[in-house]
Amino acid sequence: MGLSGSKRATRAAGRGGGTAARGASGTGLAMRSTAAASRFQCTLASDYAASREIQKAILNDITRRGFNGQSVFAVQLALEEALINAIKHGNRFAAHKKVQVQAKVTNRQAEIIIEDEGNGFDRACVPDPTLLENLEKCCGRGILLIESYMSSVQWSHEGRRLRMVKKNEADVLPRR
Repeated sequence: MGLSGSKRATRAAGRGGGTAARGASGTGLAMRSTAAASRFQCTLASDYAASREIQKAILNDITRRGFNGQSVFAVQLALEEALINAIKHGNRFAAHKKVQVQAKVTNRQAEIIIEDEGNGFDRACVPDPTLLENLEKCCGRGILLIESYMSSVQWSHEGRRLRMVKKNEADVLPRR
């Protein structure tokens, strides 16, 4: 869905009406929004650029629903890391493999599910990036960031599926 479709959906939802829109940009982004919740669903190519539209749509919606700045940042960071992991580590940039994204955003929380078509992984076998021997490695912090910033995180389908939830809570850090 181009920006105009996203804006139409946001405006209608803000008035308490519901709307549905389907993307025309090749991502297949579908959005359904009511005053109570917005739902997003799309299938992405294994390409970073393909993930930008869904990220922007989800972030716009959580901002519109009154999530504080720290929660918006947390979702932005975790969502970007999760999509990078699915594309890079899960699908290994394979053009024929896709990433499925679903999200439900309410005034209370954002729930995001990301699933790739890769071989999966065992979360318990991922090295701890805070250990001394891993501190200088150039990668391996995405999962730590996701699990640190989100309210809850669940891995399933042999590591191919991630469900993460961010509750709309008060700021943890003081504002200046």
